[in-house]
Amino acid sequence: MKTWARFLGKVAIVLALAGCATAGNPRDPFEGFNRAMFGFNDTLDKAALKPAAKLYSDLLPSFVQTAIGNFFGNIGDVWTLVNDVLQGKGEQGASDFMRVTINTSFGLLGLIDVASDAGLTKHNEDFGQTLGTWGVGSGPYVVLPFFGPSTLRDSVALPVDISGDLWTYKRPMKVRNAGSVVRVIDNRAALMGASNLIEEAALDPYEFVRDAYLQRRENTIRDNYGSSDSKK
Repeated sequence: MKTWARFLGKVAIVLALAGCATAGNPRDPFEGFNRAMFGFNDTLDKAALKPAAKLYSDLLPSFVQTAIGNFFGNIGDVWTLVNDVLQGKGEQGASDFMRVTINTSFGLLGLIDVASDAGLTKHNEDFGQTLGTWGVGSGPYVVLPFFGPSTLRDSVALPVDISGDLWTYKRPMKVRNAGSVVRVIDNRAALMGASNLIEEAALDPYEFVRDAYLQRRENTIRDNYGSSDSKK
C-alpha cells in the first residue's frame, strides 16, 4: 500500500510538470505524458502480453479458461460487495453476497459460475466508482504505466482497490505471484478481439481508448445516480 502511494506520488509530480504544456482536450491536460505512457504500455503489450495471451488461448481448452476467469471473477465479487455497501446499494449488495456465497460453495470456489445460471447478475464496482458516488470528481485523464487508462480520482483509489483484492494476501508468495501472472494473461486473452478491432479501426488508438474509457467511467456513475462526471 505504501509502495503504491509513493509510486503515485511520483506520477503526480511528473503530471504536474507535464501540465505546463498546452493540451488540446480539456479533460486530458497531460496528453504528452499520457501518450508516452500509452506508447510504453502498447510496446509492452505487443512484446509480451499479447503473445502470451495468444499462446494461452491456443493451448488451454475454453472450459479451462472459463474456469480461471470465473475463479478470479469470484474473488473480485468480494470487493464489489464491499463497494456496494460503501455506495449504499442494498439490493445489489444482497445479490452480490448471494453470488459469492453460491459460487464459492456450489461453484467449487468460483470455478463454476452457478450464480449467473441462477439469474444473479454479475456487477463490477471499485473504489474509484465509490469515490465518484460520494461526489469526488474524476479529475483529468491519466494513463498509468502497466495499469493503463485511468483518471486522477481512479489513480488515487488504485492502492485501495489493490489492498481490497483478496488475492493480494494469498500465501505462499510464489503461488500468489504465479496466480497473478495467469490472471493478467487471462484478462488480456479476453480482450484479444477488442484490441484487434481498435488497431484495425481507429485512426488514433490513443484517442479512441481515452474517449471510450472516460465515457464508460462516466456512465457507471451517471446511470446509477443521475449525475455526470464530465463537468467535474
